[in-house]
Amino acid sequence: MGTASRRFGFGAGVLSGGVTGAQVRDAEARARRVRDLIARGARPPRVAILGAGAGGLCMGIQLRQAGIDTFTIFEKSDGVGGTWRDNTYPGAACDVPSHLYSFSFAPKVDWSRKYSPQPEILSYFESLVDDFDLGPHLRTGHEVTALVWQRDHWDVSVRSADGVERVESFDVVVSGLGQLNRPNVPDLPGLDSFAGTRFHSARWDHDHDLRGERVGVIGIGASAIQFVPPVARAARDVVLFQRSANYVAPRNDAPYPAWKRRLFARSPLLHRWYRDSIYWRLEARFNVMRRRSRLGSYIEDRFVTQISKLVSPTLSKEALIPDYPPGCKRILIADDWYPTLLRPNVSVVTDDVTAIEPDAVVTADGVRHQVDTLIFGTGFATTEFLAPMSVTGVDGVALNDVWADGARAFLGLSVPGFPNFFMLYGPGEPATGYRSALVRFMDAAMKGQPMVVHSETKRQWCFISDAVDDDPPRSVPAGL
Repeated sequence: MGTASRRFGFGAGVLSGGVTGAQVRDAEARARRVRDLIARGARPPRVAILGAGAGGLCMGIQLRQAGIDTFTIFEKSDGVGGTWRDNTYPGAACDVPSHLYSFSFAPKVDWSRKYSPQPEILSYFESLVDDFDLGPHLRTGHEVTALVWQRDHWDVSVRSADGVERVESFDVVVSGLGQLNRPNVPDLPGLDSFAGTRFHSARWDHDHDLRGERVGVIGIGASAIQFVPPVARAARDVVLFQRSANYVAPRNDAPYPAWKRRLFARSPLLHRWYRDSIYWRLEARFNVMRRRSRLGSYIEDRFVTQISKLVSPTLSKEALIPDYPPGCKRILIADDWYPTLLRPNVSVVTDDVTAIEPDAVVTADGVRHQVDTLIFGTGFATTEFLAPMSVTGVDGVALNDVWADGARAFLGLSVPGFPNFFMLYGPGEPATGYRSALVRFMDAAMKGQPMVVHSETKRQWCFISDAVDDDPPRSVPAGL
């Protein structure tokens, strides 16, 4: 960690408080020191924050609370919210209990349901802009296309929505870009020949009426579990092309009664306790995923026993029973998935898709499944970190070349040769399935984020050495 980060106290702090509301113990003291330094003439760093999703907003808030107002949040879309702005498909909702899905420094006590729908989650993130006065720092409709290190600063290339490009200089760049923003559509033979309507769930075509149509869904994962039930209620027929079955547990969703919302609003301590209890209940489920654990074996046996009862001539065992233990893939939650599979207008195909024709999907058994609309629930390009943006570090080294054999970063935050460039959602961080860990990670990382403040006399920078990258320690060595 550089001299400046030690001197001005932006290194990792001691976390205290509750588990889900972890606070850096001396955060306020450090913020006062920063404000005092600025008042005495120290120039605060110019910080570029990429993305106005959960991570980018959280970063901006923490900078403001540390007394640093010299930052800009760039967002390529027309508003904040990240994946919760992009994913508007029918049934979109969080699969983490609502009261855990907010920041500890900005808890929302009046969630309407145990698992909140997409509009309510988006509204929460939008409210942070006004609550923390981020508006003056926010530039929507601006995409960062390239970062180039220039000896003592970053040149940031920005393209506006109308195509105008310009280069701006910043001392520090923090990427809040997520992994769930670039839809993955498989390159299936004949896909371009399809004459009907096709779209990815993250780019839902709300103008297309599915009533009375034959709909094919390719890819059955976390998104499909949510949008297939409402689609099945509207469409004439629905064919699900499923590569492997999922473990689907009951969600037990329900609205919060008004009296409980009022109680949480009146008692912050009670709300904090309730939030922490959710966290620990979810963490306890980790034992299900341990290899050969008794609890995992019990859950698997119980699941197979119960779900096998649904097997019928029209619904095969392969369509219902996973061929792997619980935890090897994301465990999904839904209250209406199995009732949907039992509908007479829904069928599940487990043979591989081999080709797309103008009016049909062809599977490995040679069967043509006629469809009018294709919906892809095939997830996102989660391993293409920072794409399509280019990043060039010290001595003109491209980050794509450094990551040619796989992306990696020190603690998921920094990469050797790219000074003062930080990622809030980098290699090694959970993409899906561990949302409680992800929200907690961002919450805590913001408060211990190793930022750099300029000293009064010269610039100081934070570098990560190659040795650290090869064998990451628990903390950054003082000599770096």
